[in-house]
Amino acid sequence: MIYIKNKSEIEKMRKAGAFAAKLLNYLAPFVKAGVSTLELNDIAEDYTKRHGHRSAPLGYKGFPKSICSSINQVVCHGIPKKEDILKDGDIINLDVSPVVDGYIGDTSRTFFVGTPAPEIRQLVEDTERAMWIGIEQVKPGARVDEIGNAIDDFLSPKGYGIVRDLMGHGVGRNFHEEPQIPHFRMGRKLAKIEAGMIFTVEPMVNQGTWEVNFDKLDKWTVRTKDGKWSAQFEHTVLVTEKGYEILTKED
Repeated sequence: MIYIKNKSEIEKMRKAGAFAAKLLNYLAPFVKAGVSTLELNDIAEDYTKRHGHRSAPLGYKGFPKSICSSINQVVCHGIPKKEDILKDGDIINLDVSPVVDGYIGDTSRTFFVGTPAPEIRQLVEDTERAMWIGIEQVKPGARVDEIGNAIDDFLSPKGYGIVRDLMGHGVGRNFHEEPQIPHFRMGRKLAKIEAGMIFTVEPMVNQGTWEVNFDKLDKWTVRTKDGKWSAQFEHTVLVTEKGYEILTKED
């Protein structure tokens, strides 16, 4: 079932999205060589608590930390650890999902640590552009699959693999709601987009194959199957009467 948000819910989602954007911006200066992903997690948790909010990932289906921190070949759902120390040339996706007054803002960004290799910089820049291309398809009367089609048309000719095992999703009071939002061409028509829908657009883009492995020990960490690097960007998007509004846009 797809939840159409009313005016009150939309306003609460605006507040949740705005705080998520502030949280990600707050973390940005701490992303540097020598910092552990656990330190980033603790900084995020402290900031969230100090503002009277909580972190949706913490305890979600057993997830042990407050944010996801995904380095290099980790596609998503990386668990912050004290032994994961950032070094020059790395990339890291930080995914934050604070709960504000019962509603969840969900956003992520891939950061450079120091100076990346040219092909890695290109991967990250192309992934961010792909997210915006997907968002630009959002308007009432369009279909969910048009988002994935547009992203695929941009990325596939460049030789990237677009992850198929994980997708964007509706979000509100619940962390994951319908509809799922694919970022690749599925070859079939999906649900129509309606005003009042709120969902994430969050392409996960690999240097090599689209295939991934799920960690059998921690049950969360997703890595590229071929060990090549991956990038991701994510915004929470509200469908308006005429188009869209980014709820997690940075100031």
